[in-house]
Amino acid sequence: MEFAILLITILFVSLFQIAVPFFVKRTVVFGVTIPYEEARHPKVMHYKKLYAIITAIVSLIAITGFFIWNQDTTLGETKLVLIGSLIPFVILITGLTLYFYFHYKMTKLKKEQKWFGEIKQVRVADLEARSKDEMLASTFHLIPAVISVTLIILSMNLFDQLPNQIPTHWGPDGTPDAFTDKSWLSVLSLPIISLVFQFMFFGINLFTKQSGIKINAGNVKSSKLRQLRLRKYTSWFLFLTNILMTLLFAFLQLNLLYEDLFSGSLLLLVPFGFTAIILAGALILAIKVGSVDSDFEGKVIDDQSANSKTESVDEDKYWKGGLIYFNPNDPSIFVEKRFGIGWTLNFANPIGYFVVLVPIALILILSFSI
Repeated sequence: MEFAILLITILFVSLFQIAVPFFVKRTVVFGVTIPYEEARHPKVMHYKKLYAIITAIVSLIAITGFFIWNQDTTLGETKLVLIGSLIPFVILITGLTLYFYFHYKMTKLKKEQKWFGEIKQVRVADLEARSKDEMLASTFHLIPAVISVTLIILSMNLFDQLPNQIPTHWGPDGTPDAFTDKSWLSVLSLPIISLVFQFMFFGINLFTKQSGIKINAGNVKSSKLRQLRLRKYTSWFLFLTNILMTLLFAFLQLNLLYEDLFSGSLLLLVPFGFTAIILAGALILAIKVGSVDSDFEGKVIDDQSANSKTESVDEDKYWKGGLIYFNPNDPSIFVEKRFGIGWTLNFANPIGYFVVLVPIALILILSFSI
């Protein structure tokens, strides 16, 4: 079962990394802003295809190697899991290395071609876009908190009945193989961590909903549709993640409170199901958002804005390496990623640190204190 989970994760990471240059916005290539009319430039397409080919080769070698290692009975389950866990990081690091190489190539190409030299740069505001925003209300993310609070109360009531050694890990047959001393922290850590996640998701959704809807002046129609899809489907994906994480933590906590409540096979199937649903949700998100205003759209939108000599303001100076956004003039806390699907922080806005980094720090402190 662990092999299947790891294999699915590796395949997903591989396919995502191979496809990522093609489902990002047309006007942002490897973190570099280009005019809409240059989206099909021969060198631009060559860089994207070369990135995909190299990433595909590395991924194929990694997956083949993982299959071979799985056949080696002398390797041991622990080492196999370790290798399977490291492979996605190898693929991600490969993609990141290639990204920076092509980011440099795109920056150089942009200067050589003198793009934006004769183009008027403007900011587009669409007052009707907000009325079409279908993001979920942030209060939805507080609903699962009822489960976490209930588990905290239940755990406190059953504390004296629990054994002195609390299981922290279960083996492939569902039998506990790692324990820690019973304490209030070890007993309540799972529902508390779940509660922290829920408030973090609430904050992310709240401030994402307040972020600006950035529309490309060179392609108003398609870029607006992409923004609306991004906001809608990421809010649903965030809520799905919240619900699934809450159920997973509740499942583990109930298994801790009531010994032998769940069978060993169920202990294996639940994490597998969690992983499968999350990856499926991420795939749907990528398709829904990445199929608009990207190479996967299959055509260049031929509207009035696409044929004009007008483009949105070039914001490359606010993106460090095309990945880290630092713009003190932008009130948005979250902005669309330049490489991938989803959102990233505006690191110039300190509120973002409290919304994301502080909860993550609390979770890590709780996890390593047990």
